[in-house]
This record gives sequence, structure tokens and C-alpha cells, in this order.
Amino acid sequence: MAALIHKLFLLAGLLSLFHAAYSAAQHRSYLRITEQKFVSLPIDILTQGIVSLFVAMYGIMHIAGDFKEIRATVDLENKSWETVRNIPSFYVFNHRGKALSPNYVPPVQKSSLEEIHS
Repeated sequence: MAALIHKLFLLAGLLSLFHAAYSAAQHRSYLRITEQKFVSLPIDILTQGIVSLFVAMYGIMHIAGDFKEIRATVDLENKSWETVRNIPSFYVFNHRGKALSPNYVPPVQKSSLEEIHS
């Protein structure tokens, strides 16, 4: 239930922020049409933009969950030195080192003439 409320906060904040941006663009168009000089946005548009930004940030922070520490040492403190270098995607099981084993039997290769005639 709380997640739904936070998603509604985010949606309301984003919609309000887009509305403030549209209102700012519309205000600039009005000033161009009436040939007035642009000084600043009206206070209601500024207030709506700032409040909607904070409402959207509130929704995002609660939807995203707990933040992780930026420092890498926080995650590495719980690991031992042996497990830091453990990267399964770099495991190689078929390498040249097996040829150094006394029990290694090299595979039989066919000659190029045998391959043509077979």
C-alpha cells in the first residue's frame, strides 16, 4: 500500500513538473506576442516547479529503496582476500596446462590426406 502511495507521489510530481514547464513556455509565448521583455517567471509557476520537483524526488527516493554506499570499501570489508578475486566468468577449464600432466594423452589427429579420402 505504501508503494502505491509513493508511486502516486511520483506521478503527481512529474505531472505537476511538466505542467509548470508548459506554463513557463506559454508565458514566454505570451510575452513574445505582446512584445514585452522577459524579466522572470511569475511566482506561481516558480513555486509549482519547485514544489513538484521536491514531491517527485520524495517519490523516487522511497520507490528506489535503500541507497548503497558510494565507497567500494564498504562492500569489500565483508569479503576475504581469497573471494575478492573469485570471478566465475573468467574460469577456464580447457587450457594448455593439461599438456604438462604426466597422464595427458594427446588427441589423435587425422592427416590431411585421410580427411580428403574419407
